[in-house]
Amino acid sequence: MTERRSILGGSTFEEQIGYARAVVDGDRVHVSGTTGFDYTTMTISDDVVEQAEQCLRNIEAALGEAECSLADVVRVRYLLPDRADFEPCWPVLRRAFGGVRPAATMLMCGLADPRMRIEIEVDARRTAV
Repeated sequence: MTERRSILGGSTFEEQIGYARAVVDGDRVHVSGTTGFDYTTMTISDDVVEQAEQCLRNIEAALGEAECSLADVVRVRYLLPDRADFEPCWPVLRRAFGGVRPAATMLMCGLADPRMRIEIEVDARRTAV
């Protein structure tokens, strides 16, 4: 039987809305859209680049619990309310994914909280199952 397990990241949103930070489904890991909130303090920077960095820290933590890393990411989606905020994040995103080269999409859309300037969602494949 295929393993299916939920990973919680500590965000109050997970409890309030009813979702998991990530779901492990066999060798696949699906990480929910993750924002730049520091979930230990439930604070968020006003700076989009700092938010992108925190998104990636939150994603890395979830992937670590799933026994994989950013190197295992096969798909990434970037969600931003303002397309002008995307380019300033490119150096941060290149550091995270430049060696991995996952399939990627950037979408411009409204996010749940006006303080959120970027949300990142990834899918990964675990190599050691």
